[in-house]
Amino acid sequence: MEEKLKMYEDKMNKSLDVLLSEYASIRAGRANPHVLDKLKVDYYGTPTPIQQVGNISVPEARMIVIQPWEKSLLKAIEKAILTSDLGINPTNDGTVIRLVFPELTEERRKQLAKDVKKKGEATKVAMRNIRRDANETFKKMEKAGEFSEDDQSLAEEKMQKITDKMIEKVDKAVETKTKEIMTV
Repeated sequence: MEEKLKMYEDKMNKSLDVLLSEYASIRAGRANPHVLDKLKVDYYGTPTPIQQVGNISVPEARMIVIQPWEKSLLKAIEKAILTSDLGINPTNDGTVIRLVFPELTEERRKQLAKDVKKKGEATKVAMRNIRRDANETFKKMEKAGEFSEDDQSLAEEKMQKITDKMIEKVDKAVETKTKEIMTV
């Protein structure tokens, strides 16, 4: 029973990890190098993450500087940023690319906060689905005689506690990210 519970808890943790990585790529007015995580550059015919073709630094609160290891990559990096959904125009001075993040408007902040909440809700739904799958598995095990009725209800009870704990973590993540976005 314990290894089954652990398996379902791991699935929930994976859902939480996905949510947190999505939150890391949401820009909140401050320069965060993680917004570049999903961007790939054509590096000798291979799509390669920007982090692997240059040095990324944050010299000030609203600026990211990308210094490619090869000057020939400047155009490719610039193109990757322009075709992404970042909504920022890169400036290229021949040696580095600068990304200046504008202050977010109040309207944009509210929209981002709404998106954060929506992603949090989707993660909670995924976790409840995992709980439902677990409970169905426990019922099948009880019918097959692998579990007593008491074991089944105990397993469901423990699964509910795990689910509650995980949903609490999601709520905390949503609250933290929303606060970060709404802070001017």
